[in-house]
Amino acid sequence: MPVLDSYLFFDGTCAEAMRFYERTLGGKMEMMMTYAESPEPMKGPPGSEKRIMHASLVIDGRRLMASDSPPGQPHSAMSGFSLSLNYPKPDEAKRIFNALADGGTVIMPLGKTFWAEAFGMLTDRFGTPWMVGGGEQS
Repeated sequence: MPVLDSYLFFDGTCAEAMRFYERTLGGKMEMMMTYAESPEPMKGPPGSEKRIMHASLVIDGRRLMASDSPPGQPHSAMSGFSLSLNYPKPDEAKRIFNALADGGTVIMPLGKTFWAEAFGMLTDRFGTPWMVGGGEQS
């Protein structure tokens, strides 16, 4: 059976974003390789040496993968999706929501809904859209 995981593209902030997600979400970085560290002969265009070619963060058995776009290639803002995090308890959802919202934009403040004790939406400071929920509504 296939596994569906997420892959994000950044414009030079991949390393900072993935380290932030590792600390905030409690994951473990499996890999982070710059274009300069690539074993392939073509390492990317000039100026890409310090950009991330591939990063993989494992969070509770799932992978969040990412890279930086090479310099000179168009990079558009992330849109049309959200990464969704759900926690058993609303307090944990609130802690994570607040950490991700720091420096970002809250789209829907964390609050009670008909499906969860706590649910909110935001775009973090790296441009990643998130939905965070906690505690199922009875």
